[in-house]
Amino acid sequence: MARHCGAMAAVLWARLGTGCLSRWLWGWHLSLGLPAVRLAHAGATKQLQQEYDAVVIGAGHNGLVAAAYLQRAGLRTAVLEKRHVLGGAAVTEEIVPGFKFSRASYLLSLLRPQIYTELELQRHGLRVFLRDPYSFTPLLEDRSCPRSLLLGHDMAQTQQQIAQFSQKDAQAYPEYEVFMGVLVSALDQLLDAPPVDTAALGQGSLLQRLRALRALRPLLRAGTGSHLGTAMQSHTTSPSPGLTLGRQLPRYYEVLTAPISKILDQWFESEPLKATLATDAVIGAMASPHTPGSGYVLLHHVMGELEGRKGAWGYVAGGMGALSQAIACAATAQGAHIFTEKVVCQVLLGRNGQVQGVALQDGTEVKSKLVLSNASPQITFLELTPQEQLPKDFVQRIQQVDTRSPVTKINVAVDRLPSFLAAPNACDGQPLPHHQCSIHLNCESTHLLHQAFTEASHGHPSSRPMIELCIPSALDPGLAPWGCHVVSLFTQYTPSVLAGGQPWDEQARNAYADTVFDCIEAYAPGFKASVIGRDILTPPDLERIFGLPSGNIFHGGMSLDQLYFARPAPSYSGYRSPVPGLYLCGSGAHPGGGVMGAAGRNAAQVALEDFRDL
Repeated sequence: MARHCGAMAAVLWARLGTGCLSRWLWGWHLSLGLPAVRLAHAGATKQLQQEYDAVVIGAGHNGLVAAAYLQRAGLRTAVLEKRHVLGGAAVTEEIVPGFKFSRASYLLSLLRPQIYTELELQRHGLRVFLRDPYSFTPLLEDRSCPRSLLLGHDMAQTQQQIAQFSQKDAQAYPEYEVFMGVLVSALDQLLDAPPVDTAALGQGSLLQRLRALRALRPLLRAGTGSHLGTAMQSHTTSPSPGLTLGRQLPRYYEVLTAPISKILDQWFESEPLKATLATDAVIGAMASPHTPGSGYVLLHHVMGELEGRKGAWGYVAGGMGALSQAIACAATAQGAHIFTEKVVCQVLLGRNGQVQGVALQDGTEVKSKLVLSNASPQITFLELTPQEQLPKDFVQRIQQVDTRSPVTKINVAVDRLPSFLAAPNACDGQPLPHHQCSIHLNCESTHLLHQAFTEASHGHPSSRPMIELCIPSALDPGLAPWGCHVVSLFTQYTPSVLAGGQPWDEQARNAYADTVFDCIEAYAPGFKASVIGRDILTPPDLERIFGLPSGNIFHGGMSLDQLYFARPAPSYSGYRSPVPGLYLCGSGAHPGGGVMGAAGRNAAQVALEDFRDL
């Protein structure tokens, strides 16, 4: 990275030319004058107080959501973030001068609509560019005009695209969408409440039993398929009268537990379509399309909605950091205090084992009755909490959480749009519909995805990695100088630990990035020549910078044995921990990863219930 950055300024001047000069200077001036963190301090105290009702560790989006709800309910709340910028993995950073990257997370869809409405995020500056079409899969084919698969919300056009490969699949696709939509609608009810407290049902106090019974309602509704409606609004085909979760339960059970390849084989015959759909089942997971339970990961990624459109994904105007800023503004508008460069090193406990606050790296102690941790379960319970206060079996379960990560994120500044052999650029160089999509490379077949997984499972970065390429500046040109673009490469599979104990050093990182760029070059000749600078984040980098355990973007695998009742550990799935007053509010808690905010909102509600009883 140092070699790339060292020559960056000279390359930038040479490539941008006079046409980009004024825009480049304007963007650079803004980045120097208004770093993202300063915006969150508007209206907040400049002085950290000695005592609060609640302290939130980490200003990731879940932590900010939790703080907004706590402060909204009247609790004096502080958020303490170790980095210089708010947002955790949902940040915008100017890695290359003039280019603003969503450095880690890069797309929005899963954010719970209640949060969007209740925190008035639009009023606090959140704007989203919806993507339609949303998926583009070019093929490498030995023919004069390679084919591609373009999927969008227009069902007729999507069917025409699929028909290039299979008329049968084109006919089946609307029914598949409705089938998956009904299951998503059922599971959706489980996202906005804590999992059922099974221990309280059997041996808790009367109040605890009543709370546990109340928590059973969404689980029962999900299991019986009640209140599902007829279909997701975005589908153009209505389900048959018998298409309810109750009647289809065996088929839906199979989706949740079987390999996604088995499910897709039951619906489709064309490999490009199956591989494109399978990417949502393995993205962020050290899993193959042939791994049992990979179907749930797919459902997790299609649960969202934007502006009332089910399953829609979009780019946040200004990058993902703008979402975090909007949530932070909602919190500070209520009176929350948000601080950066405040490193929490320990959760403070009283003699009775109750939370008393936190200690900072500089020796400062901040007293509070509640502490909510947006950090991973590993950091929260294995590093910040005194071990003698935790049950040994609980510590062991946290140590055993599967955090393997296949992800390397590469952020790239380019001086022109990539031109794909399957869909060449227009003469004017302006973005075409497919440029706004998630562009899936090396996704011609599920076999290719499995092959890439197999290499990584043996400790070797994939020689033909799965690549999801996004160009947010195609819809949000303010992210880059005029005529230039920011490119996000979400790639896998790369193991957290390389074979033979080899380090992820500069040579290994650049060698893998070169492999990725060579793959892109095969689909879009000229891509490598367009590169101005790049930022390579391997699993160890994602852990070091963003606190993601082993680089896992979900704080832990989203396999069925690590969800709902078992997230992060059995008997502690309801945000409470073995330490009274300490709560988990990040992606390591129910319902898991993604820029969803549900964990933050749910944890705040649980903490508020307890605070009233203190």
